[in-house]
Amino acid sequence: MGNRKDEHVDLALAQRAGITRNDFDDVRFVHHALGGVDRASVSTSVEVAGATWSVPFYLNGMTGGSERTGVINRDLAVAARETGLAMAAGSLSAYLKDASTAPSFRVIRDENPTGFVMANVNATVTPDDAQRAVDLLEADALQIHINSVQETVMPEGDRDFASWPSAIASIVERVGVPVIVKEVGFGLSASTLARLAELGVQYADVSGRGGTDFARIENSRRRLGDYASLVGWGQSTPEALIEADASTAQLPVLLASGGVRTPLDVLRALALGARAVGVSGHFLEVLVEHGVEALVEHIRSWQEQLAALQTMLGASTPGALSQQELILHGTLLEFCTSRGINPAAVSRARGRGTLPSKGQR
Repeated sequence: MGNRKDEHVDLALAQRAGITRNDFDDVRFVHHALGGVDRASVSTSVEVAGATWSVPFYLNGMTGGSERTGVINRDLAVAARETGLAMAAGSLSAYLKDASTAPSFRVIRDENPTGFVMANVNATVTPDDAQRAVDLLEADALQIHINSVQETVMPEGDRDFASWPSAIASIVERVGVPVIVKEVGFGLSASTLARLAELGVQYADVSGRGGTDFARIENSRRRLGDYASLVGWGQSTPEALIEADASTAQLPVLLASGGVRTPLDVLRALALGARAVGVSGHFLEVLVEHGVEALVEHIRSWQEQLAALQTMLGASTPGALSQQELILHGTLLEFCTSRGINPAAVSRARGRGTLPSKGQR
């Protein structure tokens, strides 16, 4: 398991060199030269899973399960502690199978004893094992990742996906913290989001195509590389958010990740309806290439830029970004046409029917 986790890190970093653009580049803000506000009136805080986060972006789940990835988790936790960012662990499947890997995950809480930490499991675990993962990290929330494409391409992957909905419902019902269901880079369709709401899920991370491609990673691990046709599978993060915005169904509160490269991408995702935005590959690259002090400085720069951009756009809160006028072009216009979505409606104030947060539970 440890070798596979190390291999995932190397393959994910190797992909970074090939990422030049994604669908976030097809989202533009309409510029209003007199639309800015006073910086003193701007707040970057958001309410997520019963807590107030100082900024609407967070360190998303990346890794764990080996000595090397434990060092990465330690450094990420230090960065989260020093900047006040919420942080998710990588999948704790390794720990649930082999308790000796616990230190590579537990270090997240040890280095960040008062921060907002999310545990992470897959949809095949029992509620008891999900709670074990939460308990190891004294986690404030639990991510359940769903990754049928990755599992399909993974040589040793799971093949039984029929049990996932009932498993998710059981975990939501029995685990003692808020649950966030997330994809791993292939997007959540509006119908999937509606199904998650029916299962009792309050938060969902659409985690779309545009960043790390786990089909490509797993295909690189296959001797014949015979699943290359699945590279690039799924909906991008902006596509998933746009489709969710057009839905008339009640949906979970949306988080977004996948392909986030800049503070501007964070604002784009917020404007398209996300409550908060996860960042993984970009921050991992900064950490590995330049070290933890550079990552802390980089995150602080993002925090400052976010407030500056909100000020320029006239958005006194992250939620106010949903009132911004947007221009879509390129592949996003094609997506809207093929899915029967009026692209002009995306530019207007949105009132998507998200589930009530039950007191920001």
